[in-house]
Amino acid sequence: MDNYTRSNTIQINKSINPARNAAVRILNKIERSGSYIDKMVSFELNSEELSQKDKALLQEIVYGVTRWKSKLDWVLIGFFHGDFQKCFNYVKNAMRVGLYQILYLDRIPHSAAIDEAVEMVKRKQGRKTAALVNGVLRNISRNVQNIRYPKPNEDRAFYLAIMESHPKWMVERWIERFGETETIKLLEHNNRIPDNVMRINETMIGTPEIEKLLIENKIEYKSSPYLASSIKILRHSIKIPSTDIFKTGKVTIQDTSASLVCILANPQKNTRILDCCAAPGGKSLFMAELTGDETEIIALDKFEARVGLIAQAKERMKIKSVIPTHGDIKIFKSKKLFDLVLLDAPCSGHGVLSKKPDIKWTSTKTDLFNLLNYQKLLLEKASKFVKTGGALVYSTCSMEEEENLGVALNFLENNKNFKLDPADNYLPEEVCEDGFMQTFPQAHGIDGAFGARFIKTED
Repeated sequence: MDNYTRSNTIQINKSINPARNAAVRILNKIERSGSYIDKMVSFELNSEELSQKDKALLQEIVYGVTRWKSKLDWVLIGFFHGDFQKCFNYVKNAMRVGLYQILYLDRIPHSAAIDEAVEMVKRKQGRKTAALVNGVLRNISRNVQNIRYPKPNEDRAFYLAIMESHPKWMVERWIERFGETETIKLLEHNNRIPDNVMRINETMIGTPEIEKLLIENKIEYKSSPYLASSIKILRHSIKIPSTDIFKTGKVTIQDTSASLVCILANPQKNTRILDCCAAPGGKSLFMAELTGDETEIIALDKFEARVGLIAQAKERMKIKSVIPTHGDIKIFKSKKLFDLVLLDAPCSGHGVLSKKPDIKWTSTKTDLFNLLNYQKLLLEKASKFVKTGGALVYSTCSMEEEENLGVALNFLENNKNFKLDPADNYLPEEVCEDGFMQTFPQAHGIDGAFGARFIKTED
């Protein structure tokens, strides 16, 4: 259960709680424009109008409604008289916000959740629609223990898609690949509040020193079994960006899976490195740290605004060797080749659904296959910048075979001057499979990710 629900019961106010109001507004924008949930929430969290308590509630509601959207809709459709899907988005999202609190936030009185949903709808759509919303939510509130869900044995994939709130096509493909038991673990992991993971900047401070600081401040933590400098903070209420050790660059936020890709890349001192899709810069910065900040790293990204994020992180972490660069790898030019080229490719993002639950509802099977040609093109372009004897690393934050193993094998088939450098040479065997890095959330407790390392053998 989230930290917010462990706090004191909220008192009902006559005015609409700003967190609930903002939550409905954000959910509307996400549906209407396809805006990213993390960007929308971060913008609201920077508002000085919201108290810390309201910010916690806002974040909980927006992410919670998005995670459990199909389950919430199943319940609402069952109690709604008429076609729920034809309601205005604002009405649907107000009802989802109310229902989420009824089902999942047990410290919030049902009446508070319902009253504010009704008030929001009344102001936007009038009394008649508000009365409908009131009737639906109060009926659900009285019958929470009697909600009828799909029968578990009629259509197993459909049952899991509703109960664990994922698109059915995802559930079906994962059952086929992993089996039902493992798929259920994966679905459950995706619906968890994501882990609070930071990586220690060992160019500034050692891991033992950071651990000592955490102990002194009574902050519970757990080091990754795959990388000692990757540390999980065990209380979600601790916001890493607000800590002094983050502000002074001693730590940064990076999942263990992303850090492992950098270990696989094996950057060396006094070499030239190209990071092709670098923003927000986490991998570029870690590669700089791994070389003692004694190398040259071109951190390339085609979005100029995101290049600024690399520059900000570089300054915060006191790293000199990273050069934030605006450019597109498809048309990038360089007079010199590189010892190491990293392509962290645009992908489905299916390995990070606990952090980005909106991807579940925007991703389609067609999108997954449409990405493949783009990934293959980027990998081909990136390979042209590798000097003979140099390394090329391809990575994604995905678990899907087509965009991982499929793209890697296709590259080897069409580029005989490259050979696979087995991931086992650099990483713990637990995160390696058939010479590649592959992590799964339900198996490794970190984000799902893939990495392949190739060596250029000749021109």
